[in-house]
Amino acid sequence: MKTRLLALALVSTGLLAACSASPAGPGVPTLAVSGSAAGSSGAGGSGADRAAALHAAAQCIREHGVPAYQDPVLDAEGHVYTDSRSLADASEAAGNQSGLEARLRDACGSLITAAGLQPADQPPAPPALVQAGVAAAQCLRANGLPNVTDPTSATPFTPGHGFGLTSDELPQTGAGKADPTVQRAFAACRDKLDAEVAQSTLTALAHG
Repeated sequence: MKTRLLALALVSTGLLAACSASPAGPGVPTLAVSGSAAGSSGAGGSGADRAAALHAAAQCIREHGVPAYQDPVLDAEGHVYTDSRSLADASEAAGNQSGLEARLRDACGSLITAAGLQPADQPPAPPALVQAGVAAAQCLRANGLPNVTDPTSATPFTPGHGFGLTSDELPQTGAGKADPTVQRAFAACRDKLDAEVAQSTLTALAHG
């Protein structure tokens, strides 16, 4: 499955626009440390102790270069969903991904290990998100974007921003999200795209 290149995000006007950066693509610090296994119910356990460990790791990340980073959330099966967009944005703003990674590892490595956290990775998309994404894809196909494919649980997504569109799913005009056909499709499918985004928030993911 190709990594999604454009995530659909709500803007202040209420219209939908495409934002660059994939869920675990370039710019997202991996923060891989020994013993860490993101999204695994076996890494760090579950319940209140795991949530507390994730909060401590997130607080450290906020204090050392990613102030907007949200606490990761646990679903009922112990899967961990993380705020990968804030990490990617901070990495881009810093202009030095390796430097940010090193700083976070040095300051927060032990907490990341204790929490079993791997911020660049996301568990599979839960059924409610997949269902919302399929409805959005069907609408986009019906409104001028015939190459949009239905997402599955294995399709990459960005928490808080939903699935997205690969370059192959967009009109091959070179205009990207500015293509008039794309803008018309987004406008026609706004309610379904809004529903997809809503199902991808960390709060929604925590409840599966």
